[in-house]
Amino acid sequence: MHPKPLSDGISAPTKVLALLCAMYFVNYIVRVNVSTAAAVFQPELHLSNTEVGLIFSAFAYPYLLFQITGGWVADKFGARKALTVFAILWSSATVLMGLTSTLAGMLVGRVLLGIGVSALPVATRAMSNWTGAEKRGFAQGITHAFARLGNTITPPLVAYLILLTSWRGSFVIVGIASFLWAVVWVMYFRDDPAEHPGVTAADLARLPAKRVKTASRVPFGRLAVRMFPVTLVYFCYGWTLWFFLAWIPSYFLHSYQLKLSSSALFASGVFLAGTFGDFLGGVASDRIFERTHSRTKARRNLIVAGFLISTVFMAPVLLIHDLTVIVLSLSLAFFFSEFTVGAFWAIPMDVAPRYSGFASGFMNSGSALAAIVSPLIGGYIIDKTGNWAMTFVAGIALLLFGAILAFWMKPDEELGDPADGERTTNPARSPAPAPAR
Repeated sequence: MHPKPLSDGISAPTKVLALLCAMYFVNYIVRVNVSTAAAVFQPELHLSNTEVGLIFSAFAYPYLLFQITGGWVADKFGARKALTVFAILWSSATVLMGLTSTLAGMLVGRVLLGIGVSALPVATRAMSNWTGAEKRGFAQGITHAFARLGNTITPPLVAYLILLTSWRGSFVIVGIASFLWAVVWVMYFRDDPAEHPGVTAADLARLPAKRVKTASRVPFGRLAVRMFPVTLVYFCYGWTLWFFLAWIPSYFLHSYQLKLSSSALFASGVFLAGTFGDFLGGVASDRIFERTHSRTKARRNLIVAGFLISTVFMAPVLLIHDLTVIVLSLSLAFFFSEFTVGAFWAIPMDVAPRYSGFASGFMNSGSALAAIVSPLIGGYIIDKTGNWAMTFVAGIALLLFGAILAFWMKPDEELGDPADGERTTNPARSPAPAPAR
């Protein structure tokens, strides 16, 4: 079948990217909607604070365990099938939480949700065939910007849905919206762009020349060795991310004796800064790559700079107690921490484009582990010291440590496939491949 142009003037790769942005947006709403709804369902279900905390944390453990598995599934069976299955799973889990009346039902829902939202490596696998090398940072940056946007609007959105229907209705509505996304995805997406009826010859010329729908054999050992330094650095980033998501609202509430509404507003401002950081960091990474043709400069050096600048803006929390200064400082700290995300998620596609599902899943397991330990240790520091500002010391230390570890990452060296007679190559110094025809 010959590719044919789209009638609406929007290219198929752009539509695929838009679908992935919508997926990230919904993916993060279903992760954190329980935090807002808990104020309503806790008394109705007669749950203690400990039981509510258990519901919150039940998501993180399967999320960690299924990062690498989810990436392998995407490489093995293709992103179209894999992402459809994951979306149906997290949608079903969300609806289940709106229908249950027991602690056990809520826990089952959160565990299933943790498995379902392990889909980010699958999304990276989908991008590998549909995104040119010069646009990988932008694609990853804008999708993660939509993830942070989901974090930002979830509290008011869920609150509105609860007022409109009930806390149960809020879960069911979000779950149904996720089901609709899955239907659109499976109908529109194709693992190989050349098989998509809306792809033009010009589109294919801008996409990677080597496109693999599925991988018959994934070189787990070699990939793990190459991605291990990236995973450690991503853990350092994840520590800051999950600490901010878990504790920033409470930090404003308790350190400055604010009303709940005011602390939520300031926290949303910090998270909104991260949204812009995700988007602009991806754009910056691609611009650097276009000018230098060096992925080391576009990915690794940008990550190092983002980490170091983030620590500079986090430090005033330890020295200053002026609310205005601290809000601006933490917003900039989160901005520059998130500024690195596009570069991070471009690395699996740079290093192993045909195995980017497994590679990105391996990397994201670092952040998933941080999601478990960072909020826990943050709470322990608060209990032991009574000083909320001290919780930022660990974040500063880990970002500095991550900036040093980043020099062991090698995004310029692509991992070849021995089965095809290839060796590890340096794509930044190799001749550009001929456009696909």
